[in-house]
Amino acid sequence: MSAAVADGDCIVAVVVTRHRRELLGESLAAIAKQSRRVDHLVVVDNGPDQSAEDVVRECGLPVTYLPSRRNLGGAGGFALGMLTALSLGADWVWCADDDGRPADDTVLETLLAAARRHGLAEVSPLVTDMADPDRLAFPLRRGLRWRRRRSDFAGLDLLPNYASLFNGALFRADALDVVGVPDYRLFFRGDETEIHRRLLRSGLPFGTCPQAAYVHPEGTTEFEPILGGRLSAQYPANEVKRFFTYRNRGYLMAQPGMRWLRPLETLRFGWFFLVHRRDPGAWREWLRLTRAGRRERFTRP
Repeated sequence: MSAAVADGDCIVAVVVTRHRRELLGESLAAIAKQSRRVDHLVVVDNGPDQSAEDVVRECGLPVTYLPSRRNLGGAGGFALGMLTALSLGADWVWCADDDGRPADDTVLETLLAAARRHGLAEVSPLVTDMADPDRLAFPLRRGLRWRRRRSDFAGLDLLPNYASLFNGALFRADALDVVGVPDYRLFFRGDETEIHRRLLRSGLPFGTCPQAAYVHPEGTTEFEPILGGRLSAQYPANEVKRFFTYRNRGYLMAQPGMRWLRPLETLRFGWFFLVHRRDPGAWREWLRLTRAGRRERFTRP
């Protein structure tokens, strides 16, 4: 591993990928160009049948390439990558995605400065739409208002107790001793929400630094408006994504700190499937999957 730079800390970036060689190359190039250089890079490749090892080796950073012959999903991939980073002696673990990238060369430097300035255990950038960098990739509710533009946060130094994980999230190593790594059983969908729940319950200080941005494909197409746009319901077009989204949501709604959501979600999705979509079969499937999650029946489809 290369020596840490003048600030004395070792930062290890962790990326999980599967069958996205071109996008991965763009992500790694942006990571390699950071003004605060990453000390080491860990890449977990969930699809070694279409290996991305050559892309990883060519990025210009000291690397650990971990091909997994079993698809661990985002949850298992980040768990393996984060534990590997800790085993390498990381003081900070910087999580990145293969279909997103830091918006500019100063993102890591800005996040690190914000974490030190505010004494944060974790800090995230705003996640913005790759096609429109001023628009948020995932709209953010503050109080009763939805904020959809990066410019809505101009002049704000920190959004406390909010983070979009794992797109550019920077964790202090000892924070992971407290909150742990993602739950492999979730595979994908909801693993970032579960870590956010753990952060909130831990009492550790964390937040989002609006001065830093991470670009990512826009993420609202799965949400269908209901009740004249006052609410929305998530309905992924892909059957596999629906399976993991609803099953894992059932698990999350059974966890301490999130149980209050269950009656609200039941009413919202009951309306969505029975009134909005007029699809009682889909409503029964939602009930079945969320029940499986509550009972921790984590079989894959």
